[in-house]
Amino acid sequence: MRSVATTVDYTLRKRSVLRDYRTGRISIYDVCDAHPEIRRIARNVGEDTRAVCPICRRENLRLLNFVYGDELDYDNGRVFPTRIVFDGLREKYRSFTCYVVEVCVGCSWNHLVRSISFDNSRGEGDV
Repeated sequence: MRSVATTVDYTLRKRSVLRDYRTGRISIYDVCDAHPEIRRIARNVGEDTRAVCPICRRENLRLLNFVYGDELDYDNGRVFPTRIVFDGLREKYRSFTCYVVEVCVGCSWNHLVRSISFDNSRGEGDV
């Protein structure tokens, strides 16, 4: 079985948003707009990071791994720990996408960090 993971990183977009906020082009209400449900999920099951929120600089950011795919059934749209995404789901399903979101539970900053598309289909040369 051949396993391929394709990653799209959104760091440049994050820098652009933060620059626009710091120069006054966008307001705090534009960048600190996490839905209350996202904040609740981040508070209860989000993974702690050492990164401090770039807006309020008081709270450490939390990571959420939202997983979507046609084969996921009841797992579709759920949040999983990173370890489960890479070890468990990757072996269980043929293809799915994981969206990693950073969230500040204090000021409601949230941003898509990266998306990772997993494809575990058989490639040429696999037996």
